[in-house]
Parts: sequence; structure tokens; C-alpha cells
Amino acid sequence: MPGREANPGAVYVCVDAPPSPARCAQRPSSSTMSLAFCGNENNSAAYNVEKGVLNNGCFVDALNVVPHVFLLFITFPILFIGWGSQSSKVHIHHSTWLHFPGHNLRWILTFILLFVLVCEIAEGIVSDGVSESRHLHLYMPAGMAFLAAITSVVYYHNIETSNFPKLLIALLFYWTLAFITKTIKFVKFCDNGVGFSQLRFCLTGLLVILYGMLLAVEINVIRVRRYVFFKTPKEVKPPEDLQDLGVRFLQPFVNLLSKGTYWWMNTFIKTAHKKPIDLKAIGKLPIAMRALTNYIRLNEAFEAQKNKRSPYPQGSKSIWCALCWAFGRPLVLSSTFRILADLLGFAGPLCISGIVHHVGKGNNTIRPQIKILGVFFISSQEFLANAYVLAVLLFFALLLQRTILQASYYVAIETGINLRGAIQTKIYNKIMQLSTSNMSMGEMTAGQICNLVAIDTNQLMWFFFLCPNLWAMPVQIIVGVLLLYYLLGISALIGAVVIIVLAPVQYFVATKLSQAQRSTLEYSNERLKKTNEMLRGIKLLKLYAWEHIFHSSVEETRQKEMTSLKAFALYTSISIFMNAAIPIAAVLTTFVVHAHLTGNADFSPSVAFASLSLFHILVTPLFLLSSVVRSTVKALVSVQKLSEFLSSEEIGEEHDKCSEPRSADNHSKYQVVPLKVVNRKRPAREDWNNYSSHMRRPVNITEGDDFCVKITNGFFTWTPEGSATLSNIDIRIPQGQLTMIVGQVGCGKSSLLLATLGEMQKTSGNVFWNSIPDSETGEDVSPEKETAVDMEVRKRGSVAYASQKPWLLNATVEENIIFESPFNKQRYKAVIDACSLQPDIDILPHGDQTQIGERGINLSGGQRQRISVARALYQQTNVVFLDDPFSALDIHLSDHLMQEGILKMLREDKRTIILVTHKLQYLPHADWIIAMKDGTIQREGTLKDIQKSESELFEHWKTLMNRQDQELEKETIIERKTVLERKNPRRTRYSRETLLKDDEEDEEEITESDDDDNLSSVLHQRAKMPWRACGKYLSSAGILLLPLLVLSQLLKHTVMVAIDYWLAKWTSDVISAKSDLEQKNCSVCQEFNHSRYSRVFSILCCLGIILCLVTSIAVEWTGLKVAKKLHYCLLNKIILAPMRFFETTPLGSILNRFSADCNTIDQHIPATLECLSRSTLLCVSALAVISYVTPMFLIALLPLAIICYFIQKYFRVASRDLQQLDDSTQLPLLCHFSETVEGLTTIRAFRYEGRFRQKLLEYTDSNNIASLFLTAANRWLEVRMEYIGACVVLIAAVTSITKSLYNQLSSGLVGLGLTYALMVSNYLNWMVRNLADMEIQLGAVKRINGLLKTEAENYEGLLSPSQIPQNWPDRGEIQIQNLSVRYDSNLKPVLKHVSAHISPGQKIGICGRTGSGKSSFSLAFFRMVDTFEGRIIIDGIDIAKLPLQTLRSRLSIILQDPILFSGTIRFNLDPEKKCTDSMLWEALEIAQLKHVVKALPGGLDAIVTEGGENFSQGQRQLFCLARAFVRKTSIFIMDEATASIDMATENILQKVVMTAFADRTVVTIAHRVHTILNADLVIVMKRGVILEYDKPEVLLEQEDSVFASFVQADK
Repeated sequence: MPGREANPGAVYVCVDAPPSPARCAQRPSSSTMSLAFCGNENNSAAYNVEKGVLNNGCFVDALNVVPHVFLLFITFPILFIGWGSQSSKVHIHHSTWLHFPGHNLRWILTFILLFVLVCEIAEGIVSDGVSESRHLHLYMPAGMAFLAAITSVVYYHNIETSNFPKLLIALLFYWTLAFITKTIKFVKFCDNGVGFSQLRFCLTGLLVILYGMLLAVEINVIRVRRYVFFKTPKEVKPPEDLQDLGVRFLQPFVNLLSKGTYWWMNTFIKTAHKKPIDLKAIGKLPIAMRALTNYIRLNEAFEAQKNKRSPYPQGSKSIWCALCWAFGRPLVLSSTFRILADLLGFAGPLCISGIVHHVGKGNNTIRPQIKILGVFFISSQEFLANAYVLAVLLFFALLLQRTILQASYYVAIETGINLRGAIQTKIYNKIMQLSTSNMSMGEMTAGQICNLVAIDTNQLMWFFFLCPNLWAMPVQIIVGVLLLYYLLGISALIGAVVIIVLAPVQYFVATKLSQAQRSTLEYSNERLKKTNEMLRGIKLLKLYAWEHIFHSSVEETRQKEMTSLKAFALYTSISIFMNAAIPIAAVLTTFVVHAHLTGNADFSPSVAFASLSLFHILVTPLFLLSSVVRSTVKALVSVQKLSEFLSSEEIGEEHDKCSEPRSADNHSKYQVVPLKVVNRKRPAREDWNNYSSHMRRPVNITEGDDFCVKITNGFFTWTPEGSATLSNIDIRIPQGQLTMIVGQVGCGKSSLLLATLGEMQKTSGNVFWNSIPDSETGEDVSPEKETAVDMEVRKRGSVAYASQKPWLLNATVEENIIFESPFNKQRYKAVIDACSLQPDIDILPHGDQTQIGERGINLSGGQRQRISVARALYQQTNVVFLDDPFSALDIHLSDHLMQEGILKMLREDKRTIILVTHKLQYLPHADWIIAMKDGTIQREGTLKDIQKSESELFEHWKTLMNRQDQELEKETIIERKTVLERKNPRRTRYSRETLLKDDEEDEEEITESDDDDNLSSVLHQRAKMPWRACGKYLSSAGILLLPLLVLSQLLKHTVMVAIDYWLAKWTSDVISAKSDLEQKNCSVCQEFNHSRYSRVFSILCCLGIILCLVTSIAVEWTGLKVAKKLHYCLLNKIILAPMRFFETTPLGSILNRFSADCNTIDQHIPATLECLSRSTLLCVSALAVISYVTPMFLIALLPLAIICYFIQKYFRVASRDLQQLDDSTQLPLLCHFSETVEGLTTIRAFRYEGRFRQKLLEYTDSNNIASLFLTAANRWLEVRMEYIGACVVLIAAVTSITKSLYNQLSSGLVGLGLTYALMVSNYLNWMVRNLADMEIQLGAVKRINGLLKTEAENYEGLLSPSQIPQNWPDRGEIQIQNLSVRYDSNLKPVLKHVSAHISPGQKIGICGRTGSGKSSFSLAFFRMVDTFEGRIIIDGIDIAKLPLQTLRSRLSIILQDPILFSGTIRFNLDPEKKCTDSMLWEALEIAQLKHVVKALPGGLDAIVTEGGENFSQGQRQLFCLARAFVRKTSIFIMDEATASIDMATENILQKVVMTAFADRTVVTIAHRVHTILNADLVIVMKRGVILEYDKPEVLLEQEDSVFASFVQADK
């Protein structure tokens, strides 16, 4: 019953007619023509149902629509209801939990499905285009399928994130139906003899396979998750990362589409625009990317390597193997992506070639002859012969290529970052086990280790970034050359040879470039060293009026640096020039050869423009080549260094009988510790709370066990080969008592402590620890760590150790004292009091919350020492080691510390204390005494024992403890304290503002927006480009260079466009000439004459090459000029700035301007500027060309431009924040490394390795997360820009094809437009990236600009040089009239209404407590402080009227801080080179230094190291005295100048000053009062006013005089 069967079909088939197929076919009215599903030619075979309905093609197509309609109807309500109520979501933080199996496969299959469906739609439209009527059924079902496929994946995504698996049943039905209906269609095609030659047959077959696979994926979900057809569905929990609210980096967890387009970053980048990004905003790292996870992975790889080849486990080869084993897989993935993307990249040139070719032929598709089932079929060749199809294919190829390329970059960079984290952790764990001798014997310096971390790990990371290029580049080059050969024949090879021959030149330039960079670095290091020295000694330079000497010295080094910068700039410009010129040269040779050599060659636009694009593609890998090769070489060197470091000696590796068992257990030592850290997810503090209860329990000592440490027959050495430092050591340290170790300097007291702690190499003997498991060991020593040899280490608990050289963390004062223990307020207060730290804390800007250490406020030695001792006192350990804690303290502080701290807090608490000291007066307090001599134990016992048995030694001690010696001891200590303690009150008093004004804060920004608090203005500030800095930069280039720069760039790009335009014209003319010949059909017509065209083409190309050279040189030249000018201005400003500026601006901040910012301006800005201008002008010229070719394009350009603008605006803000975060998180990481290296013994004594490792992991992770976010943000931008570029290509292609088909456009111009459109997609993201980089780099200009606004001191005087007597001041009479002085106009006065008269040649002593204004008094003579009232008259001239240079050069002062500069002794004494040798020797003799200098190699030309470190503190002070004696001035001021000198030398000096300076006026500022007892006059000051002013003997006679009380106290 065929008729009845057809009826239901007709409902579908015939849209607007009664249900009768015959009638439907008979009404070909125009109204139905457009809507007929089956087409409506008369007696159309489409309605023929005689062979059965299923043999009717149109019915089968109608059947295919059913599943799609079904899916759309079912899912839409669910989607809208689901989106309406989010309540169904599981409570996890991110809606990105992908937990259905086969998730990625489903996405990939869906993408392929969508692509095939687009092809099917296109195929339908193309094949339908040849028949008279429209057959909707050829492409409408495919369109519905396309909609359904998109809906299916959206539906799936929503169900997966809301975790409602039961709803997936709808998709199961859909895939089943779709599979069945497609299979029916395919089978019918086979029945009717449609075969592989027809494209539709292939597409249908593909769809059957795809639907089948999707069905299989769906069934698999049911099989695994059992959500339906099973009684118990499977429970699944979200991964730990997604339960953690802190994880914001979602790349590993989102679906494939979001992964590929970085869609999840959208919200992040939007919020970045609203408020600045900080560490809180970027959250934590996912577990798989944390440093610990990667470290464990790397370590397993190392272990595997070790087990493979035992003889030399740590060679660089095995490191490479381990790295590949641990991180190789993602690299393979990245390389695969990269090769795929590169191959897809060739679609561009091929499609251009096809499009231009078909457009030239008028795009007439060959009429398909095959008509089966009433419709036409076309082959794939015919399908691809359609220009529009090629345009769409090109669009898809671009989208896919860009996505895959970005994925490749992302995977490589993520791997690199993970690798860096793992290696840093590995290095850190090695540092924790380094033997101390390695450090102290200089085999390994802290600097080397920090370089390993800062530079070498980054080199390896970069190598991993660039690694995929190593395999991808050869593939790209080979395929590119083959395609060129296919297009152009032999002449292509000539062009390729030009490129390949120039590649070695490229490499040569690259190596030269890195050499130039290295030498620049050496000079800039030298310049920084000089600048640093200049800034540290700035006070001295100003007081001695030596600014110009140091200024010229720094400038001289800068000149050398500029010379090597010139070389750097030259090679950079050659490199830039070659990048631009090689493609032009290659294109020129290829085309000219092609046109002339191969006579009847195909020189059509399609060939020309395809090869042009290919050349552009080919050039890229060749440029990358040089950087990849360089990076590989650096990585090899870094791994070599790493392997040397990892194989260096570890602590406790003894070279004796005990060492055998170690090797077996070695790896356990490696692994256990970090793994142990894993279990402690929470910060260390929480674990400690449960100990506090039983911390302070009394120690019960049973009789036989009353020792704490026992060493028997110990021989210890620092180096395995060296002789024993300590020999025959047999000691017993009693438990819970105070043991003192005494002996002369260098007899091994500190070594004994370190030997006990296991830091020294033990050659023989044993160390026994009888430690009670105390609170702190519970956590850190784990049984797995024990080995036979570790006996002594295992037994030892945590020891609170204060080393001789105090070691501070870069943290607050409070954190330094508490040192990771729980905070206990009473104990903290008691410790602060015992160490008398309260007064010091009070003068710090933020009290005990002030940052100290490298990055904070500088403390004096005494303060550092007391903080270090306070740390040991605060800890709750049973054993406390104090190594000479009194060395930098004065007598009062020492007594207080001894009584309150050591005796009260520790001894009464029954703690075991070992105290190394020189203060013999404390011996009576000791329970046990160990006397050492020359590395052996001279005697041990109680004081009574020693009195009985070693009476001589006891007597010797007694004389030393005698009163006068105690006085002497007290005074040498006091003075040392004064130096150290008084170093800094002035510094700290003013640094409060400093800290508030953050180091790096852009001063300019603060001034621009008055209301800092107003967030919106700050945000506005962040979104703006720093145009002002840009203006400053360019204006520094000068009047000549700027126009040259701009004009040459514009000209260059104009010529580039002209070259390509001429090529278009040339090839179009060739084609039209050919077609003319074909029409005339004459055999004798002459050949087309290429010579005129090739001549113009050659001239344009050569001009282009010359302009490339000009622009590259102009940019670099501008850069050089600006760099030179800015540095010169900066140095001038800084050196003339008032002293106040240096006291309120941290030194680090000023140095940063000279180092990092100058480096940015020297080396980075020119390159970025060049790149930015090039990419911008390329984009502009490309858009101009496209708009010229097809003006229609402009309409579409507007929305794209708006999107582009917003993307770059949002990206720039986020990128800058992330860049700063990346930099700022790197600093604490590097500091943590250097800190650890310095405090290694302390950390190991405390047994705090685990905590420091934990800290390292936190720092590494926060640096890595910033780097990862930065990478993701860059990928986010690039993907978007590439997509916009792809849209530009699509629009340009469609508009130009359309325009050309209506015969308004030559095919050459179509080729030109498309080639340029492809270029836009390449350069768009470069433009935005460079814009963002430029913005960050201009920050350097902005900050330097901020410093350039500093007010200079007023160096001009009212008097001209002629009015000042040549030898002024000759008498040295000083009148001070009503003088009031302050440090700054907004501060309180430090001297109030001071008046005094000093006669010529008088010796004046000034004394007073700290802060009474003594030093301010001396500075007033030099106008270093602001005199706002009164005046000082010296020899009849008011000093306010003198030029500063004159005033300061005619007076002399010795400061309390001895400052020496690196150079020779001669330079230090007389930098102005005014004196003869005999005068210098005389000065040295007065300063008691003649014999010292005579003994040095070179005498006066002996070298002084930086800061004078090769002389003792006292000798340095004497050099400063000699320096002042050299300037024979009649007024001489000594500011506590003898503080670091021992008593005997000081007495000699006093006498010398009295005799040698008998006729000079000497003002001595002292706080050791006895030094001014024989002065002519004494001034006693208090709080800025003069309290007493008289002869010393008069003041001493007065009972109640302050001076008398001072003298009394000083006895």
C-alpha cells in the first residue's frame, strides 16, 4: 500500500499543500519555490515513492530531522528551569567539577561533529546552487543537526556541573536516534550506488561513525556511574582542590572549550579591573602544581636514576634523564600540539592560493553531471573549487591553529614553572644538608647558591618553554620549503637558500649580542658598586665636599658601560634589521629569478601571494633558532652547575668506619623529610598548641644520667683533609645547670659548640646526647630518619642557639624573637625586658612590628645581638647555647642580661645552658666551667675545683677580674656599644615616613591624585597609559632623533605596502596579458616583458631593506641617547640632594633606580618600543590595504575594533598587576634562600629544617601561582586577538571574493588583501602584549622622573669667591648666636637658642645623653641641617653666606662611623690628590698607623676592600683620623671619633691631638666623659639646649653639676 505509506511522509515534505504528493509536485508557484523542502522542479524525482518510502532521498532526509527536533524540544525547558534554579548545585566552590567519564573525548567528538556538519551544510548549498530550484532537504537537516549538536554539549555541560546525571538519559536517546537515522541514510546511499567519489557519501559515513562514538561515550557514563538501570548509583566526591575555596587557578579543572579559550579567566580579568590583584585574589596553587608534589615527582626520578647507575649518581646526564622522566610527558604533548599547529599554519597560504586562483577563473564551479535520487552530487574537488568554501575553511583552520598553538605554549610554560619549583625545592633540601665547612671554607658562597636559584633554575625553565621549538622547527622548515618548491619550482629553492645562508649570520649576531650583554653587565655591576659606596658614604662626601670626585668616578664607569651598551645596541639593531630584511631579500631574489629564468612560468597572483605568505611563515623558525640554541647552551651549563652543587658534601658524612651504612640509607634521608612536611597541611603554629600544656615540666635527673652532653675522646675538623681543629675533647655538660666556656680568642670555643651540635666533621670519638624528648623534638625527629650513624643527631633535641654573629630573619622584630613558637605575652615581655630591648623598640618606626633584616630597617650590632639572644631566651627548649652574647653590649646591658635573662629565666627554670664568654667576672655564677686553650680542653670543673687544682689559672683570672681591668673592660665594651647603639637613632627617627611611603611606590602617582583613599581615582590611574612618562622618554631623545624615528618608521611601512602592491599589479598584468593572448589566439605574439616590473620591484625592495636598517638604528640610537641622559640627570640630582633625603629614603629604593630601572631603560625599552611600533604600524597598514581593496570591510571593522579596544584595556591592567606580583613574590623567595644559607647552623640547632622547608614551599608556590596566572592572562589575550584576526581574514575574504565576482577587482588585489589579513592575525596580539610590556617598563621612567623632582641643596652663596680670603678660616674663632636648628621644616627643632663663643685654638668638649643634640651641633657648622634662626660666625664671616663647597672644604670633621671606600689607602686619605707622600706618611704617623701601612704590600697604594673590611673597626677609625689630619684646617670637629679604639691607643691619640693641634680649634663630642676632662671648656647639652658651659674643673667642683654626675658614672 504505497499510497498510504506516503501520506505521513508528505506532512513533512510538503509544507503548504494538502497531503498528496502528486498535487504537491504540480504546483510550482513562486511562493512555494523558496520554501519547498524537497525542491519543486516539475516531475521531480524527489517525490517518487514507487520503490518504497525509504528509497526516497527527500523522505530519508526528513527522517533525519526527527532526532534533532526531539532533542531541542526536550532540552530547552530543562535548560531554562535548571538555569533558573541554581539550588540543585552541589555545594562545591567551583561549578567546574568534571566528573563524568569520557569527558574530553566527548568534547573533541562534538567539535569534529560540528565541523563535519558545517561541511555538510556547505556541500548542500554548493551542490544545490547548480539546480534550478532550491532543495531545502540538502542542507536544512544538517543545519538542525548543527543546532542540536551545540545544544547537546551545552546541556551536557550544565548537567555535569550541577551533578544531575539522571537527566543524561535524554542525550542517550538522542545519540541512539541520530545514529539510526544516519545509518539508514548511509545504507540507502550504498544501495543506490553512491560511492566515495561523492563528497556527501563520505560526510554521511563520517557522521555515522561520530554518532556511534558519542553513543558509546554515553553508554560508558552509565556503565561507570550507574545512575540508571542500576540499583545503587556510584558515589563520587569532588577532588580536594575544588573543595578548597582558596584555589582560584581553574585551568586544570574546566572543560575543554574553557581550557582552549581560557574562558574561566574572564571573571578574573574583569575583577582585576575593579580592584588591584594581590596574592589573596590569585589564591592557592592546585595540588598537582605545588612545589612539593613536583619535588616528590622529581625526587622519584632521581632515585630511579640512582638505582640504575650506582658509580656516579649525580652527573649532569643523570639530571637530564631525571628531568625528562619527571616532566617529559607534558613536553611531548606540547611538542605534538606545536607540530600540529605549524602544519595547520600552512592552510593560510594554500587557501589564499586557491581563492585567488578561483577568483581569477570567475569562481565557476564545473556543473556536476551526476544526479542520483533526484538531486545532484559533487566530488570533493568540485567542492574545494569554490572560493567561498575555501574562505570558510581558512577561517576554521585559523581558529584551530591558533587555539592549538596557544595550548602548546601554555603546556610548555606550565611544565617549565612546575620544573622550576621542583628544582628550587631540591636545591633547598640540599642546602639544609650542606656541611658547614663547605660554606665557611668558601667552596660555596651564599652568592653562588643564590645565583643557582635566581638564574640557573630560570634558565632551565626557559629551556623547557622553548624546548618544543627544537622538534617543531625542522618540521616547519622542511614542509615550508617543499610547498614553495611545489608552487615555484627551482626558484623557490634559491629564495630558501638566501634565508638559510643568513641563518648562521643570525646566530653569529646572537652570540655577539650575548657577549655584549655580558660585558655590559660587568660594567653595570661595577657602576652599581661605586654608586652603592657613594650612597653609603654620602654624609662623608658632603661634609668633605667630595661629591664631584665620586660623581666623576661613577660617570667614568658609566662611560665604559655606555661603550659596551653601544655594541649591544649595534648588534640588537642588526638583529632587528635582519629580521625585517631577510624576508624582503628572499622574496626579491625568488620572484625576479622566477620571472626571468623560467620563461613560461606560472607567475599568477595565486602563486605569488601564496609564496609571499610562505616566506613570512618560514622566517619565524629561523629567527627563533638563534634564541633556542642560546637557551639550550645556557641550560646545559646550568645543569652542569646544578650537578656540581648536588654532589657537594653533606653534613655528617664521616670518612671513617661508620660511613658504610649511610649509603644504603641515604635516600631515606632525602625523602622522608619532605614527605613528612606533607602531613602538616596546616601552618606549623597550630600543631604547637597541644604542646604548651606540658612544656615547662621540671626535669628529673636520675643519678647516672645527670649529663646533658658528653663527648669522649673527640677529634673534630672543619675539612676532611685538614688537621683537627679540636683534639682530645673529653667533656661532660651537666644537665639543667649553667656551664661556661672560657679561653682566649681563637682557642676553639665556638667550634666546640658547633661540634656538639654536629656541625663539624668528626674524625674520631663520640658525642652522646642525653636529651629528654622535649616539646620541640616531638615534631621534628622522626624514626625513619634514624640511621646508625645519626646516633648523636638522633639523640639531640632542639637547641636554642644564639650564634656569635647574630643572624636575623627578614621579618618583624617580634617574629624574630618568637621564631615560629607560640606567642606568650608574659614571656615575650619578660624576654624583651631581660635583653633591655624596650627602648630600642620604642624608637623603631613601627615598634616591634618593624621589618628588620636585609629588606628592613638597619639595626646596630648591639641591637642585632640582643634580638638574637632574646630569641634563644624565648624558646622553650631544654638546652640553650649562647655564643659570646655580651660581645657587642656595654657593661650595664651585660649585667642586666646576665641577671634577668640567663640566671633568672633560664637557670631557675632548670634549663641546661652553655655560655661562651670573655667576661670573667661572671665566672662565680657558673655551675661548671670549661677552660680551653688552642683547641684542647685545658681544665673543666667548678670554680672551686679550679681554685684548688689550677691555682695559677685561677690567679690569672682573678687579676683579670680585678677592678681596674674591669673598668678597662667595661669601657672598651661601653665604647663599642656606643658606636653600635648610637649608629642609628637619627636614622630610625626619620624613617617612619619612609616605611609608610612604600619603597617602590610611584611618587608621581601620589602627587597626581590628591585623595589617595579614593579608590576610583586610583583605579582610573591604573587603567591609564603612562603618557607623561612616555613623553618624558621621547623628549629626552632630543630634537633631531625624534622626527627621524617617526618618519623612518612611517616611510618603511609605506615602502613595504608599495612592494606588495607592485607585486599585485605585476602578477595581475601577467594574467590579463595571458588571457588577451588566448583570445587573440596568435602564435607569433611576443612574450610578456617582465623586465620593467622586476626593475621597479627590485628598487622598491632595496629601498625597503635600507629603510629597515635606518629604523632599527634610529630606535637603538634613541634608546642610547635617552639612557645616557636620564642616568646623568639622575646621578646629578641624587648627589646634590640634601642629607635629609637620604635619611628618609631607604637606600635600597635609591639603588633600585640605579640598577633595575636604569637597566630597563638601557636594554629593554628600545626593543619593546621597536616591536610595538612595528606591530602597530603593520596592523594599521594591513587594515588600510584591506579597506582600500574592499571598502565594505570598514563596516565590519568597527565592532571588531571596539571589542579589541576593550580586550586590551582589561588585559593591560591585569597584566601589569600580575607582572608586579610575579616580581614581588620572587624577592621573598630569594631572600629566604640567602637567609637560610646564612643561618644554617642556627636552623639546624633549633631543628627547624621542616618549618623552613614549609616556608620555602609557600614562597615557591606563591611565586609560581603568580607566574601561572600571568601565563594564563597572556594566553587569554592571545586567543582572543587571534580569533579577532581570524574574523578579519574571513570578512576580508568574503568581501573581496564577492567584489571580485562582480568584476570590480583584479585577482592580484584579492591576493594582496588576503595576505595582509593573515598578517593582522599574526600581529594583533603582539601589539597588545608590547603595549602592556611598554606600560610596565615606562614605570621605570616614571620612578626616575619622580626622583628627578628632588630639590637640590642650595650650593650657591651670597659671597663671590673673590670676597672670601684665600686662607679663611685662619684663626678658628667661632661665635654661635641664638642658634636654632631642625632637620626639616616640618619637624621640631633639635637645637634651641644655643649661644656660645669659642676662642681661637681652644679645645672644647661637648657631652650629653643620646639624642641631646650633640651631633646636630657639629652638623650645624657644615649647614647639613636647616638653620632657621640665629647664625654661626667663623673668623668674622657668617657661614650662611658662603657657597657650600667652600664652607665644607675649609673645615674638618671625623664621624663616629668609620667610612672607607674601596680603592687605595692614598685615595682614602686624599682623593683630591693635593698632598705629597711625606704629608700622607706624617698623617699616618700621627694616627698610629704608619707601621700597619708600611707592612702592607704597596704601602700607600695598598688596596682597601669595600667598606674597609680588610681592616679592623679600630684601624678604620684611625684611618678616618688620618684623613682629617691631612686636611690642615684650623677648625677640627671630632664626633665620638674614638669609640672603636682600645684605651691605650686612645690615650696616645688624645696626647697627639693636644700637641699636633695646639694652635687649632678642636671641638670634641664625646660620651665617654674622661676623654674631655682636659679640655679648655665643656658644654653639657640636654634636649637641644646648653645646660652647663664652663671649664671642667669648675664643673667638677660643683656638687650638683650634671657633668660631675657623668664623670662619676663613667668610673
